[in-house]
Amino acid sequence: MPVSNLRLIAVSALLSQIIIGCDSDDNSSKYPDYALVEKLGDTATAENASESGHGFSTPIPTLTDDELAQHLTGDAHFETAFTTAPNTEHPELDGLGPVFNNQDCNSCHQRDGRPSTVTLSTDQDRVLLSSSAGIFLRMSIEDGLCDYPDADNDYCNNVGVDGFGTQLFHRGVLKARDDWEENPFIGQANVYLSYESSTFTYPDGSSVELKKPLFDIEIPYDVEADEQSNSSIMQDNVRFSPRNGMPVFGLGLLELIPEKDILALEDSTDENADGISGRANWVFDPIKARDGDDTPISLGRFGWKASTPSVRVQSLGALRGDMGITNPLFPDESIANTALHESYLTRTNNEDTGSDIYGEPEASQSFSDDVVFYAETLAVPARRNIDDEDVLTGSILFEQTQCTACHTPSFTTATGELSIGGKDAPEALKGQKIYPFTDMLLHNMGDELADNRRDFMADGFEWKTRPLWGIGLTKTVNPAAGFLHDGRADTVEEAILWHGGEAANSRTLFASLSEVEREQLVSFVMSL
Repeated sequence: MPVSNLRLIAVSALLSQIIIGCDSDDNSSKYPDYALVEKLGDTATAENASESGHGFSTPIPTLTDDELAQHLTGDAHFETAFTTAPNTEHPELDGLGPVFNNQDCNSCHQRDGRPSTVTLSTDQDRVLLSSSAGIFLRMSIEDGLCDYPDADNDYCNNVGVDGFGTQLFHRGVLKARDDWEENPFIGQANVYLSYESSTFTYPDGSSVELKKPLFDIEIPYDVEADEQSNSSIMQDNVRFSPRNGMPVFGLGLLELIPEKDILALEDSTDENADGISGRANWVFDPIKARDGDDTPISLGRFGWKASTPSVRVQSLGALRGDMGITNPLFPDESIANTALHESYLTRTNNEDTGSDIYGEPEASQSFSDDVVFYAETLAVPARRNIDDEDVLTGSILFEQTQCTACHTPSFTTATGELSIGGKDAPEALKGQKIYPFTDMLLHNMGDELADNRRDFMADGFEWKTRPLWGIGLTKTVNPAAGFLHDGRADTVEEAILWHGGEAANSRTLFASLSEVEREQLVSFVMSL
């Protein structure tokens, strides 16, 4: 028998002994301390939303009346579908694009959760991404690693593709291009999605079918149709990274995790030799830069690679980037000063310059503040089935397969006079014992998940540990949602099987379990 199989059998036997030993003791102390926690967000938990399709959309219950009013106003803004300028009847809605990925926040964060995975019909080899797709491509020029942001290296900002920028906008308003031919709503280029299939076989002989999305880019705006290989985005030094929308609940709590507590988990050189070497991503902070800070650098907390420092930067960056809606923090169009933008302005008589009729950004300060506040103050849904025997056994397996090495169960949010994205933090977010199951750090996740694109200090193999709270309601909120950065995993089990790099040992331990044990571990994760 191969040595690898003997090792898997030994590991499985060890885990079984641990579980049997625990089962002999009826005391709840046999379970990890987080196993019986129901309120993952402490008093910022929504207790009556667990079985609802809107389970991610409940405001924190301890908001004041004024805060609740602002939250609900922000909720309406989050649902706003923007239109092409000028919109004389509803000028507050205009300014979409001229190129974009979606026209409202909800399309990428459906019901405040994950977007629907793009699927192919049986007669399709690939599908054109439309305005309803919750996935898009980030892009930049390969320029090596960046050790730490400073003024000399432009604070580790990515180098955009000439004439395109750092995000590929696959949709456009009517007349965004003058060569639209068959697709009147084409953006900078057409993006097609297809899938590559593979099979993962467990040591016990059972198997799981996996799929990996692939992307084709065609008809870029900067060249003629018969010269596509000459386009700026078709060059060998351009790196692309697919990005799916993420859930937006609990974000204010994550922003108030004390920086020191996150940094205490760093082990960039793996000094404890456990194979896990999480590290922080230090990023450029537009708010600090706006306010004249000589060192506009902050700890990255949000995004797939921890590339934004606050909910405000993440939200308003998406407003301008994903939809083309300028705002006080990002007042310039996403494609400003490119040939495509100049051509559009000329052909439309400067109908959409990125400013409203008063010369202000398209989204007002109040609109921006309200939509950010909404994202900051969505409650975390309560857990379910915490007394279920399979869930409890799964909590032990979750620990024994070393999942907690990256998915750190708990933190306590900061207290005192605090700023969140440059604004005073709501009291409802402070001093909460929360269970997000993330260390907020970057980890090498292996070749199969690599996008080979740097993002500030994060290299092409690193991703930030995703919070697991609420993950069990993903399909309740949106049955078509997927997992991981590109939506490739239809189930939690599939997501685990894609783990590599620093998580490869945990995947091996998971695979070595019996089918029943694997189901128990997944049952625990689905209870979160």
